Amino acid sequence: MTVRLTLVCASAGNTAGIFGDRPRGAGAPYSATTAGASPSPHSTTLRAPSNRCATTADEFGLEATPEPALRDFDYGEWGGHQIDEIAATNPYGFSAWLTDPDARPHGGESVRQLCHRTATWLYDLPQDQEDMLAITEPGVIRATILHVLSVPDAAFWHLKVPPLSTVTVTSRAGSWDVQLDGITL
Repeated sequence: MTVRLTLVCASAGNTAGIFGDRPRGAGAPYSATTAGASPSPHSTTLRAPSNRCATTADEFGLEATPEPALRDFDYGEWGGHQIDEIAATNPYGFSAWLTDPDARPHGGESVRQLCHRTATWLYDLPQDQEDMLAITEPGVIRATILHVLSVPDAAFWHLKVPPLSTVTVTSRAGSWDVQLDGITL
């Protein structure tokens, strides 16, 4: 059986420079409706539980089931803070987080933990789901690409995942292929 999963990066992503989610209904700096984008119909539509992913699904007019495994990082103490603020007040911790996949200076989730969570979710996907859509976070999309291509977790921050970019991964008998759209390696 073939599993085809298309991941869409949330339109209201972390473009405001904040660690974590935006309040529901907060003005998004980049909107699916203004971009004129709309994914084709899928047999199963999932989304991360964040407000930004719910907003993106709403903008597309999709009924998407929240999937906890698609959630963003647990940013720990950094949650809700400006990225520039953390870089200025904790430059060593911030640098470690961007260079060491096991670093957890914020007390939350490491890059490697996010990658492991994502790989486990991919492994556990039901093999009878031929055409799935998931609206999710940039980190989950990065982790998916790394897993599918068997790339080390240290490459995580080298992938640019802009709002509304997509990646489609296809599994045939446990072997994955990837198709990128709007993602820079």
